[in-house]
Formats: sequence, structure tokens, C-alpha cells
Amino acid sequence: MALCPVFAVTTTQSPQGWRDDGARLVSDKMDLPNSGEFSGLLFASQIFFITMMHNIRSRESYDSAKQKKISRKMSKQNGFHVVTPLLESTGMSKRIGTTVYLKMESSQPSGSFKIRGIGYKCQNVASLNKSKGVICSSGGNAGMATAYAARKLKLPATIVLPSSTPELVAQKLKDQGATVKVVGKVWDDANAEALRLAESEDLTVIHPFDDPLVWKGHSSIVHELKASLPSKPGALVVSIGGGGLFCGIMDGLDEVGWGDVPVLCMETMGADCLNAALKSRSLVTLPDITSKATCLGAKTACQQAFEYSKRPNVISEVVTDLQALEAMELFLDEERVLVELACGASLAAVYSGVIQRLQEEGRLPKPLDSLVMIVCGGGSVNLAQLQHLQAVIRK
Repeated sequence: MALCPVFAVTTTQSPQGWRDDGARLVSDKMDLPNSGEFSGLLFASQIFFITMMHNIRSRESYDSAKQKKISRKMSKQNGFHVVTPLLESTGMSKRIGTTVYLKMESSQPSGSFKIRGIGYKCQNVASLNKSKGVICSSGGNAGMATAYAARKLKLPATIVLPSSTPELVAQKLKDQGATVKVVGKVWDDANAEALRLAESEDLTVIHPFDDPLVWKGHSSIVHELKASLPSKPGALVVSIGGGGLFCGIMDGLDEVGWGDVPVLCMETMGADCLNAALKSRSLVTLPDITSKATCLGAKTACQQAFEYSKRPNVISEVVTDLQALEAMELFLDEERVLVELACGASLAAVYSGVIQRLQEEGRLPKPLDSLVMIVCGGGSVNLAQLQHLQAVIRK
């Protein structure tokens, strides 16, 4: 910290309890001699104290202003999401031998990252003043983001869920004032019904992942990382369902000049539509969703996600539901945060040794610079749901 006593002498506003005698600051409670070793040292110490306090307050003001600047920049894009914490995980860092940061999207108002892109999309819809309401098909998080944004915008919202969605999600949606319909077994069934209702009732479709406006909203995650991280990360880890978050991340990386950062895409077996597409070298439709990570339950990834996945810095990996569940449990123990199974797929990259294996295979650098985990959400899980998953997956 650089100390400059000239500042203390030339300041235009004296601290409380001090007066300016024209050449120096003098305490109202002290009679300082003009000369002498003792008075000189005392005066110097007073100047040091004033300057130090000014520098501390200036640093605090700068940090606060920087955070507010980030928040204002993000709010221009989306008035509903918050700038989420970026936390260092000592437990994960110890496991892989490099600094691991957690981007805590589970702390968003709707419970997941979805409020970024869907909030942005809903704002766009509302600005046109032509919509009779919005409709979204969802396995959970997209519906909650739509319902939340629609309530704020005073738009009627209808959310179509597959029967695999936990009851707690349906209740949360109703609490937000949304109309809830349950149709079919998986998200694809619910989406077909949402498209039918949109046409028959003249509603605006909010697609949960295949929309450039949604991707743009999600890209704000990377802009926040750019503003917060000390340097470019060594890799990012993200869960993949239909691919909306992945597309937003890739867009954001390009926008901030980080297009070469490795991105590890994590899916669960039985909801691995992107991994299957990469193996087939074309988009595929899974015959069914058998994973319990229903928030990842799209049978087909969006085309843009598939195009991005062809980049040489993108890696696709699949874990089992059990590995995702164990990651959830370890994360709860170590970080004191309960997340959903879909998020556990990303966390398993560290907890199940995927990162270490990729380093041994030469697909990720070793040593690796900082690793960023996108902790995508926890809006569709509670203690009862966790216990249910434990019983079903471990049976």
C-alpha cells in the first residue's frame, strides 16, 4: 500500500475532530508543538493513520464500485438474475491438485441458471406487448424460471411438465402463480403438448434451451467469470441436457476472448443425447430417457450445441446416476449445499476422477490452471427428493 502524506495535508475535508491550520491537520483535542522530536513523530503517526484509513476506504469503495458495475452491466441484459458467488472449493482443489472455483448458479432466485436466459427471453416477449401469455415445457428448472419471470412481468404463464417431474416442482410453480399441466412421460412429450397449446391458445413459446435469446442470457455467466477471476481458467465443467447452458457458455467464451478454454460437457447415462450425437457424428434421438436426472431429459440436443461440440476444446463425458448421486452427497458434506442430480453430473467430473483420467490421457493439461465448475442448480430437490433418489438409484 503506497502512503502519501501530501494527501493528508491537502485534503479539502478534514476528518471529524480535526481542523486545518493551513499547513497541517491538527487535533482539536491535542496541542501539538511545532517542533521537537516527540511532536514530529506524533504528527507523522497521525498523518499515517489518516492516510491508511483513506486508502482502506478507497479500496473498499473501489471493490464495491466494481461489483456494482458488474451488476449494472448484467442487469441491462436481464433484470431478474443475480450476479452469483464465485467460491473456491478447498476440498475439490485438494482432490485434483489445482484451484477449483464454484460458480453458484444454485443461488439464483428461481433456483438455477435458467433465470438468466429465460428471464432475458421473457423480457423480450413482454417488450413487444403482443403476448397473451407464455408457455414452457420443462422438467423443472426452465419452468420455474419462466414462472418467476412471468410473475414479475405480470404475464400469464402455463408450464407443461412430464410425469417424471417431482411433485415439489409442480407446487413451486403453482406458488409462482403459473398454470401447471402434466403430460406424457418425458420432456419431449410435454413439449409436444406445449406447442399444441401455444397454437390453439395463442401463447408465446419459451423454449427451455433452443433459442438464441436464451443462450445470450446464459452467456452472462462467462462475463461474470471474466470480471471475477484473476486469470483465464484452465477448463470449465458444465452439465448438458438439451444444450442451452452449453451454447450460452460457448457464446460467452467467444465474446470475452476465451474461445480456446477447454469445456467439459457432463451427462448421465440414459440422458446422454449429446454424447450419442458425437459418437454418431450427427444428431440422434434417444429411444427413451432412463436416467433419474430428469432435468437433463431431452431426447435430442439442439443443433447449435452439436455444432459447438465439434470444436477441439470440447470434451464430452458420461457418468452413471450413481456417480452423480455420490457427487451430490459429497458436495453436500463438503460445501453444505444441496443440488440436484443433474448438477451432480458436473460435480462427478471431480468426485469420480474424470478430470484426473482426462489429464492422464493427455486430453486436459497437467498441471491444470484453475477449474471452474458451473453449479447449475438445486431448485428441484429437497431432503425428501434426495432420500427418494438414494432409495431408487441404490436399490
